[in-house]
Amino acid sequence: MKNSGYVYRDQVEAWGKGLSLSAYLAEKYTHSKQTVWRERIEGGEIFCNGRPVMSEIALRPGDSILWRRPAWDEPDAPLTFALLYEDSDLLVVAKPSGLPTLPAGGFLDNTLLTLVRKERPEATPVHRLGRGTSGAVLFARNKGVRSILAEAFRNNQIIKVYRALASGVPSEREFSICAPIGRVAHPKLGTLHAVCPKGKKALSHVKLLEARGNTSVLQVRIETGRPHQIRIHLAFAGHPLAGDPLYGAGTAIRNPDALPGDCGYMLHAQQISFRHPKTGSAMDIFCSPPPELKTSQII
Repeated sequence: MKNSGYVYRDQVEAWGKGLSLSAYLAEKYTHSKQTVWRERIEGGEIFCNGRPVMSEIALRPGDSILWRRPAWDEPDAPLTFALLYEDSDLLVVAKPSGLPTLPAGGFLDNTLLTLVRKERPEATPVHRLGRGTSGAVLFARNKGVRSILAEAFRNNQIIKVYRALASGVPSEREFSICAPIGRVAHPKLGTLHAVCPKGKKALSHVKLLEARGNTSVLQVRIETGRPHQIRIHLAFAGHPLAGDPLYGAGTAIRNPDALPGDCGYMLHAQQISFRHPKTGSAMDIFCSPPPELKTSQII
């Protein structure tokens, strides 16, 4: 079933001076080749400075570009969520694996944001989970609360605890990983997040809950929230998530055609803890893990 289409907006940066419209778009938005952008221009989908553009033009810094993307068929996703907690300021919902948190990568309507806003139009997530990750997602219900929670995230005052099915069994029952995470070159995407010496600080605390032959169930508590942090850190430690199509042991990329949003792994956000932005009360919200990640270990 097609969605309603979407309007993307951009403003030409200084480096785009003198480039043709299709060349600029292909350079900045690498998901489509220059020939595809030309087809969109000729099809009347692209506007420059408020006017439709039917042929190539040379750009100037500051020019406004608008792409009216026609409706398209989105990839399938589980269109459901469960409410874990709600009050007048915030709510916490359980996201299923396979459902993106926010629009991206071909998803627009089939996202957690769209589903939640059908019932609570004012709600905005203050963090996100990867498409393949299930579990608790925190939403703010007004701008003031969103600002307070965003600041709490920046100051590492919101604790998130996950369960993961990892390859192999760690030699230590508890250990920490502090490899920095940043963008590195990728042949298909241009760049993606991975361990990077010049990246941002990232810290994960790992605990072995159960060994299962060639795999293990791990608890991971993160003090920072870098993109794909747990997948990247466990891979760096030699224990990538079982079934992860992208991140392999060490800093290896398992498949150059795989995308960060591809699923196949088991990762679940089972607990989020924070101070309520209005009352200051301690909040500990739990989301029961899927059967594959349940153990006799009680956290």
